[in-house]
Amino acid sequence: MKIEIDDKSGCCFGVMRAISKAEEALGEGGTVYSLGDIVHNRIEVQRLERLGLQTVTHDDMPRLAGCRLFIRAHGEPPTTYAEAQRLGIEVIDATCPVVARLQRRVVQAYERMQPLGGQVVILGKRGHAEVVGLTGQVEGRAIVIEGGDDLGLIDFTRPIHFLAQTTQSIELFEALGVEMCRRAADPGQVHIEDTICRQVSGREEHLAEFSGRFDVVLFVCGRKSSNGKVLSEVCRRANPRTHVVEEAAEIDPEWIAGAESIGICGATSTPKWLMQKVADAVESISETHNDNQSQQIRP
Repeated sequence: MKIEIDDKSGCCFGVMRAISKAEEALGEGGTVYSLGDIVHNRIEVQRLERLGLQTVTHDDMPRLAGCRLFIRAHGEPPTTYAEAQRLGIEVIDATCPVVARLQRRVVQAYERMQPLGGQVVILGKRGHAEVVGLTGQVEGRAIVIEGGDDLGLIDFTRPIHFLAQTTQSIELFEALGVEMCRRAADPGQVHIEDTICRQVSGREEHLAEFSGRFDVVLFVCGRKSSNGKVLSEVCRRANPRTHVVEEAAEIDPEWIAGAESIGICGATSTPKWLMQKVADAVESISETHNDNQSQQIRP
């Protein structure tokens, strides 16, 4: 059986940077508190927790005075930094530079729309940490849409500035932009600003090609990964025999029965070491299957 790990899959720059900053802080000794999961991958979070990282929520902040608080790659609204300063909490800021740039663009878009009576519209997943951080830049005065069904939230008689969460589908973003221009009273008042991270969108075409080369594809990602949902669907469209797993223990041997080639890929929050563990498990399952077959045909 041929088993191949996609060399372009794995943690993006922002996630790798956050994990590296967390490991560096943990190496200094003591506990580091992460405001939410440092990465949307349960297995990687558990590894860092064994090193001393503790995941907390905003409700826990009042008891963290004098402690170190880690801001993950998704970023946070300004109110979080203000609260940390008020409480005497040391902040370790690992906001992805791409996300930080988008936060500034949201503010700029809002400032442009204000005198025009316009609206800032963000394509994103409601409640997602990055989106909470984005809308928080303008005190929640932005419209979040998840797809075409949410277009009714927009007033098409007014100007629109349209942006996107960094991990959204570029295909969906472009389609919604076209529909906004079609519905707008004045299409010239619809400003479309593509803010999707190319480390994400650039993987879609590649993953479609990669997935089509194998009998079976195993896509490795955390259950909470928004990016993982988008990219796994890209794989599934290219290869219906795509299965999503969070860890090697979830592999069903029946998925790979009879397959001659297995492709393993993952989200921008999936570490390389985890994909390697999945590959090792597939190899072990294959060897066990071959051993059983050999025993069955012995005279």
